[in-house]
Amino acid sequence: MTFEYAIALTGGIATGKSTVASLLGLNGLRVIDADAVSHKILYESTAWISDNFSEEFVKNGKVDRAMLGKLIFSDIKSKERLEAFLHPKIRKEIEIQSVKQESFKFPYLIDIPLFFEKKGYEIQKSVVVYTPKEIQLERFMRRNGFSKEESLRRIESQMDIERKKELGTWVIDNSSNLKHLQTECEKFVDIIKNRSK
Repeated sequence: MTFEYAIALTGGIATGKSTVASLLGLNGLRVIDADAVSHKILYESTAWISDNFSEEFVKNGKVDRAMLGKLIFSDIKSKERLEAFLHPKIRKEIEIQSVKQESFKFPYLIDIPLFFEKKGYEIQKSVVVYTPKEIQLERFMRRNGFSKEESLRRIESQMDIERKKELGTWVIDNSSNLKHLQTECEKFVDIIKNRSK
């Protein structure tokens, strides 16, 4: 079984998933990063992007992710076309990395932003990085410099964070400061390590 020991790490835009992934890694859990995999595949797909969208989305031999992001968040057909191309490739690479992790017979994380939306992975357990929506919006606007309208459009393109919180096996709360988040991550690592004894 490919994902026997896997735990999906998920959340929403600007809930702090990348920070949590780093903290869990520092605390001894192994993490497969689906975002990193997708960025790598995207950078290797400049010719496909140029042919299927336009040459203007490729600058200096690399895909202009910011420009492509604006298009796919405003045009559902473009979003679907890009996902149909990327997702099978991402899945294949994650499966390759997962096989290596399974050999340790110990829980590991797969960072999958759209785990609940896409339902593409037969992973039984999940941990949700949770931030209330108003803090999520505030952090996203501060981080990306987008308008409130554009920020909400992107956040609402994903499943509501409250629903993800209900669906998760575990929740890591990121509604406060970094010290609080570190404590939340340490508690989660203890749970996983104790379950595996």
